[in-house]
Amino acid sequence: MRRVAVIGSNSFSGSDFVDLLLEDPNTEVLGISRSPEKGSLFLPYLAKASKRFHFLHADMNHDVPKILTKLDHFQPQYIVNFVALSEVAMSWNYPEHFFQTNTISLATLLRGLKDRTYISRFVQISSPEVYGTCTGNVTEAQKLSPSTPYAASKASADLLLETYTKTFGFPVVTVRATNVYGAYQQLFKIIPRSIIRIKSGEIIELHGGGLAVKSFIHIRDVSRGEEAIMEHGKIGEIYHLSPDDSYSIRDLVGRICDMLGKDVQQCTRAVSERLGQDAAYVIDSSKARSAFDWYPQISIDQGISGVIDWVERFWPEIQAESHEYVHAA
Repeated sequence: MRRVAVIGSNSFSGSDFVDLLLEDPNTEVLGISRSPEKGSLFLPYLAKASKRFHFLHADMNHDVPKILTKLDHFQPQYIVNFVALSEVAMSWNYPEHFFQTNTISLATLLRGLKDRTYISRFVQISSPEVYGTCTGNVTEAQKLSPSTPYAASKASADLLLETYTKTFGFPVVTVRATNVYGAYQQLFKIIPRSIIRIKSGEIIELHGGGLAVKSFIHIRDVSRGEEAIMEHGKIGEIYHLSPDDSYSIRDLVGRICDMLGKDVQQCTRAVSERLGQDAAYVIDSSKARSAFDWYPQISIDQGISGVIDWVERFWPEIQAESHEYVHAA
């Protein structure tokens, strides 16, 4: 039986990864999250009601001894760390919270994990934001140049893990994926937020006029890549996961408007740019494609259609939820 511990299992990316893992009848999963399980609106794996999934309510900022005890009992071959505060704009207001969650709590966990011999790989879910603005052919060898406290905290975590691999042989592999999206995503993110505002007759604000270029990749494509990296990634290596195409935020919102039969001019308004917003996140994923025969399979139109279907299916529940980011230290 393959045993995988997913830290941050209630996150959008973590919950989809759990959902993918549970499709394999020979995989047992331990999910760890600081928040209680949030229900079927946000956690796709709940629909499986699998007895091979176990949940631990624990906060990596405060409960590392509790987490280590559970890990020692579960004995996972793989640990995948999705834990992160990731809302870029808020990281300027509370930089200490981002470093505490994204870097310091990880350091505390690593101090306890480095001598555990049951771990085959520790997969760190990083971010291409550690590079700053990405233009041209950005490979895994790109110099780190973070532009925000969030990105700096993630870069610090990556460098810390690198030292543990060099010094102790700790089996780290690192994943940096571009902008993930899909059904079950947090409602304040650009794709679900745009759909919700269009359905509600509200205006969509485009920071900087929506000129920033992003590479949107469906969460299930990323989860498949993460599973391949978890199983076969080379210790100490970094792997990019990215799509073939990139879009400006304005073009993306325009595509959503078209799919919902609305005029982008009437549905949007340009506002000032966010502090530290990088102009582009476009990275090269040929290394993962060559090593694992991994390729994105879900087109942007298929993916957006899936989000629209999810919003329609859960519309009463979505209306009752907050659509704004709520910061939690």
